Amino acid sequence: MAKHGKYLFVVNPKATKVDIKNAFRQLYGVPASKVNIVQQTPKTRMVRRGLPLVKRKPVKRAIITTKGQKTVDVYKQ
Repeated sequence: MAKHGKYLFVVNPKATKVDIKNAFRQLYGVPASKVNIVQQTPKTRMVRRGLPLVKRKPVKRAIITTKGQKTVDVYKQ
C-alpha cells in the first residue's frame, strides 16, 4: 500500500477524519488527500450455558492517502 501512497494506522475510537488528517500532517509533514475509516466490530461467540464470550476488541483504523503519491518514512519516528 505504501507504493500507492496509502498508509494504515490504528487510531483512537473517538477521533474524527479531520483530527486524523491534522495529526498526520503534524507528525509527518505531508498533507493527506483522503482519509477512510474502517471500524472493526467486536466479535462474540457463545460458550457453554449461553454465556457470551468476547473474542475480539473493537478497533478503529484509518487508511490515509497522501497527495501526489508522496512517500512517508513511518518507521523513522
